[in-house]
Amino acid sequence: MPMQWLASPNFGPRPPGADINLIVVHSISLPPGQYGGPEVEQLFTNTLDWDAHPYFQTIHGLEVSAHFFIRRTGEVIQFVSCDDRAWHAGRSEWQGRPNCNDYSIGIELEGLEGDTFEPAQYQSLATLCNQLAQQYPIQHVVGHEHIAPGRKQDPGPGFDWALLQQLTGWPADRFP
Repeated sequence: MPMQWLASPNFGPRPPGADINLIVVHSISLPPGQYGGPEVEQLFTNTLDWDAHPYFQTIHGLEVSAHFFIRRTGEVIQFVSCDDRAWHAGRSEWQGRPNCNDYSIGIELEGLEGDTFEPAQYQSLATLCNQLAQQYPIQHVVGHEHIAPGRKQDPGPGFDWALLQQLTGWPADRFP
Protein backbone atom coordinates (compact mmCIF):
# COMPACT_ATOMS: atom_id res chain seq x y z
CA MET A 1 0.00 0.00 0.00
CA PRO A 2 1.24 3.51 -0.63
CA MET A 3 2.74 5.23 2.37
CA GLN A 4 5.10 8.00 3.29
CA TRP A 5 8.41 7.22 5.05
CA LEU A 6 9.47 9.65 7.77
CA ALA A 7 12.35 8.30 9.84
CA SER A 8 12.14 8.51 13.63
CA PRO A 9 15.28 8.43 15.78
CA ASN A 10 13.23 6.80 18.55
CA PHE A 11 13.80 3.10 18.04
CA GLY A 12 16.24 0.35 18.87
CA PRO A 13 17.05 -3.23 18.04
CA ARG A 14 14.66 -6.01 18.91
CA PRO A 15 16.00 -8.74 21.21
CA PRO A 16 17.72 -11.57 19.33
CA GLY A 17 15.18 -14.07 18.00
CA ALA A 18 12.18 -11.79 18.67
CA ASP A 19 8.97 -13.31 17.30
CA ILE A 20 7.01 -10.35 15.91
CA ASN A 21 3.48 -11.65 16.42
CA LEU A 22 1.43 -8.79 17.91
CA ILE A 23 -0.07 -5.61 16.49
CA VAL A 24 -0.91 -2.87 18.99
CA VAL A 25 -3.45 -0.21 17.97
CA HIS A 26 -3.16 3.22 19.59
CA SER A 27 -4.80 6.59 19.15
CA ILE A 28 -3.16 10.01 19.24
CA SER A 29 -3.84 13.61 18.31
CA LEU A 30 -1.80 16.70 19.09
CA PRO A 31 -2.97 18.87 20.64
CA PRO A 32 -5.66 16.49 21.91
CA GLY A 33 -8.73 16.61 19.68
CA GLN A 34 -7.02 18.51 16.84
CA TYR A 35 -6.46 16.67 13.58
CA GLY A 36 -4.54 17.17 10.36
CA GLY A 37 -1.53 19.08 11.62
CA PRO A 38 2.14 18.05 11.62
CA GLU A 39 2.47 17.72 15.40
CA VAL A 40 2.29 13.91 15.65
CA GLU A 41 4.99 13.56 13.01
CA GLN A 42 7.03 16.19 14.83
CA LEU A 43 6.65 14.33 18.14
CA PHE A 44 7.81 11.04 16.60
CA THR A 45 10.81 12.74 14.94
CA ASN A 46 11.82 14.84 17.99
CA THR A 47 11.11 18.12 16.18
CA LEU A 48 7.99 19.26 18.09
CA ASP A 49 8.10 22.87 19.29
CA TRP A 50 7.33 22.38 22.99
CA ASP A 51 6.26 26.04 23.27
CA ALA A 52 3.77 25.95 20.37
CA HIS A 53 0.84 24.87 22.58
CA PRO A 54 0.35 24.73 26.36
CA TYR A 55 -0.40 20.97 26.23
CA PHE A 56 3.03 20.27 24.77
CA GLN A 57 4.65 21.34 28.05
CA THR A 58 2.93 18.34 29.74
CA ILE A 59 4.76 15.95 27.39
CA HIS A 60 7.97 17.99 27.07
CA GLY A 61 10.98 15.82 26.29
CA LEU A 62 8.96 12.68 25.53
CA GLU A 63 10.76 10.41 23.07
CA VAL A 64 8.29 8.02 21.50
CA SER A 65 7.52 6.49 18.14
CA ALA A 66 5.28 4.03 16.39
CA HIS A 67 5.92 1.95 13.34
CA PHE A 68 2.94 3.52 11.57
CA PHE A 69 0.54 6.46 11.87
CA ILE A 70 -2.81 6.44 10.06
CA ARG A 71 -4.38 9.85 9.52
CA ARG A 72 -8.16 10.37 9.51
CA THR A 73 -7.98 10.43 5.70
CA GLY A 74 -6.47 6.92 5.66
CA GLU A 75 -3.00 8.19 4.70
CA VAL A 76 -0.27 6.01 6.22
CA ILE A 77 3.10 7.26 7.44
CA GLN A 78 5.83 4.83 8.52
CA PHE A 79 8.40 5.97 11.10
CA VAL A 80 10.27 2.81 12.11
CA SER A 81 11.12 -0.38 10.23
CA CYS A 82 9.03 -3.30 11.47
CA ASP A 83 12.27 -5.21 11.97
CA ASP A 84 13.22 -2.64 14.63
CA ARG A 85 11.71 -1.93 18.05
CA ALA A 86 9.59 1.24 18.11
CA TRP A 87 8.88 2.97 21.43
CA HIS A 88 5.08 2.82 21.56
CA ALA A 89 3.90 0.42 24.28
CA GLY A 90 5.82 1.40 27.40
CA ARG A 91 5.28 -0.86 30.41
CA SER A 92 3.14 -3.58 28.92
CA GLU A 93 2.24 -7.25 28.88
CA TRP A 94 0.22 -9.52 26.63
CA GLN A 95 -0.76 -13.06 27.65
CA GLY A 96 1.88 -13.15 30.37
CA ARG A 97 4.64 -11.88 28.10
CA PRO A 98 6.12 -8.51 29.21
CA ASN A 99 7.72 -5.72 27.16
CA CYS A 100 5.39 -5.69 24.17
CA ASN A 101 7.69 -3.32 22.25
CA ASP A 102 10.05 -6.28 21.85
CA TYR A 103 7.62 -8.34 19.75
CA SER A 104 4.91 -5.99 18.49
CA ILE A 105 4.22 -3.55 15.70
CA GLY A 106 2.68 -0.27 16.87
CA ILE A 107 0.06 1.49 14.77
CA GLU A 108 -1.22 4.90 15.85
CA LEU A 109 -4.59 6.13 14.58
CA GLU A 110 -5.20 9.86 14.47
CA GLY A 111 -7.95 10.28 17.02
CA LEU A 112 -8.90 10.52 20.66
CA GLU A 113 -9.23 7.56 23.00
CA GLY A 114 -12.89 6.70 23.34
CA ASP A 115 -13.91 8.64 20.23
CA THR A 116 -14.84 7.11 16.88
CA PHE A 117 -12.56 6.66 13.89
CA GLU A 118 -13.06 7.22 10.17
CA PRO A 119 -13.94 4.52 7.60
CA ALA A 120 -10.75 5.36 5.66
CA GLN A 121 -8.70 4.62 8.79
CA TYR A 122 -10.29 1.18 9.20
CA GLN A 123 -9.66 0.40 5.53
CA SER A 124 -6.00 1.39 5.78
CA LEU A 125 -5.58 -0.41 9.10
CA ALA A 126 -7.09 -3.64 7.74
CA THR A 127 -4.94 -3.49 4.60
CA LEU A 128 -1.84 -2.83 6.69
CA CYS A 129 -2.66 -5.69 9.10
CA ASN A 130 -3.07 -8.10 6.20
CA GLN A 131 0.21 -6.97 4.63
CA LEU A 132 2.04 -7.32 7.95
CA ALA A 133 0.60 -10.83 8.41
CA GLN A 134 2.19 -11.82 5.10
CA GLN A 135 5.62 -10.90 6.48
CA TYR A 136 5.31 -11.72 10.20
CA PRO A 137 3.50 -14.45 12.17
CA ILE A 138 0.83 -12.08 13.55
CA GLN A 139 -1.32 -13.87 16.13
CA HIS A 140 -3.22 -10.99 17.77
CA VAL A 141 -4.31 -7.39 17.24
CA VAL A 142 -5.00 -5.54 20.49
CA GLY A 143 -5.36 -2.01 21.80
CA HIS A 144 -2.90 -0.20 24.02
CA GLU A 145 -5.61 -0.49 26.68
CA HIS A 146 -5.31 -4.31 26.55
CA ILE A 147 -1.55 -4.45 27.09
CA ALA A 148 -1.36 -1.65 29.68
CA PRO A 149 -4.71 -1.83 31.53
CA GLY A 150 -5.21 0.91 34.07
CA ARG A 151 -2.36 2.91 32.55
CA LYS A 152 -3.63 3.42 29.00
CA GLN A 153 -7.13 3.66 27.53
CA ASP A 154 -6.57 3.92 23.80
CA PRO A 155 -7.98 3.39 21.32
CA GLY A 156 -10.96 3.03 23.66
CA PRO A 157 -14.66 2.21 23.39
CA GLY A 158 -15.11 4.17 20.15
CA PHE A 159 -12.93 1.71 18.25
CA ASP A 160 -14.93 -0.88 16.27
CA TRP A 161 -13.09 -4.19 16.72
CA ALA A 162 -15.86 -6.11 14.93
CA LEU A 163 -15.43 -3.92 11.85
CA LEU A 164 -11.66 -4.47 11.85
CA GLN A 165 -12.23 -8.22 12.12
CA GLN A 166 -14.68 -8.11 9.22
CA LEU A 167 -12.32 -6.05 7.04
CA THR A 168 -9.29 -8.28 7.72
CA GLY A 169 -11.26 -11.50 7.40
CA TRP A 170 -9.38 -12.85 10.42
CA PRO A 171 -10.92 -15.16 13.05
CA ALA A 172 -12.31 -13.64 16.25
CA ASP A 173 -9.63 -15.24 18.43
CA ARG A 174 -7.03 -12.79 17.02
CA PHE A 175 -8.85 -9.84 18.60
CA PRO A 176 -9.53 -8.77 22.21
